[in-house]
Amino acid sequence: MTLRRFFLVIVLLLLALAAYLMRWDAGVLLWIDEVRATAEMRAANLWLPDYRVVQQSEIPGLEKEEFSGLAYNPASNTLLTVSGKTPLLIELSLEGKVLRSIPVIGAANMEGVAVMDDGLIAITDERQHSLFILRLQPDTSELRTDQALQRVDLGYAEDANKGFEGLAWDHANQRFLLGKEKRPLMLFSLPSDGQKVTGDLQELRDLGDIMTDLTGLTVDPRSGNVLALSQESHLLVELNQSYQPSNFIALLRGLHDLEHFIPQAEGVALDADGNLYIVSERNLFYVLRKQSVAD
Repeated sequence: MTLRRFFLVIVLLLLALAAYLMRWDAGVLLWIDEVRATAEMRAANLWLPDYRVVQQSEIPGLEKEEFSGLAYNPASNTLLTVSGKTPLLIELSLEGKVLRSIPVIGAANMEGVAVMDDGLIAITDERQHSLFILRLQPDTSELRTDQALQRVDLGYAEDANKGFEGLAWDHANQRFLLGKEKRPLMLFSLPSDGQKVTGDLQELRDLGDIMTDLTGLTVDPRSGNVLALSQESHLLVELNQSYQPSNFIALLRGLHDLEHFIPQAEGVALDADGNLYIVSERNLFYVLRKQSVAD
């Protein structure tokens, strides 16, 4: 084998490995389904391919933190994220301005945040494999896990670094949606009465055929569809109410007006106007807006 052929084989092997790691095969199948979609199918979904990035920026002062999870708070029209490094709940404006940083005493490695009703929020702690329900007030300056309204053991303690990363509150169905990062890469539901968890985890779908990890979740209140985020596969996928993928966007440079690929997407949220927000480690913030045909 000549040196040129040797290097060609190495390049092809590396491309094949990248395709496997990022699930490009699944992306191709999803793209084919998108092309075949009718106008009625598009209207029934949020339809991510119509979104374009309108803001991509760094949030100053948080360069050493590790954003993980994102949720929209309709009561304040703001966003909440958590830091997996320093235990902080961070409130952001819709433009990515830090409004307040709230220490979360007793937390070890927060990975998800969800906004419930009546001033309640939930956070997941991957290292403690737990979900905490806490009350957040406009003047809250500190939260304590030992004062949580409820602590729920989520299990999977044997794999503390590949635990629950995605978390969303599904108001219409009064339940939490949780995503396990890997082993298994699974979407779960957890029933609630709006104040506390009332039942056990239920498996909804293994997402390993779509992506290689799961880092963020949010629910479209209009359709009830679920958005699932993967940082390794650089994908945001819309799942219909049967938890089957209907459309997606790739979070790569040059696509959807992205100036660079999103390096480590860890949280996604949807506001009342249908705008999308994504946070990435360490302090990156993105806004995506649906474009009309005229645009």
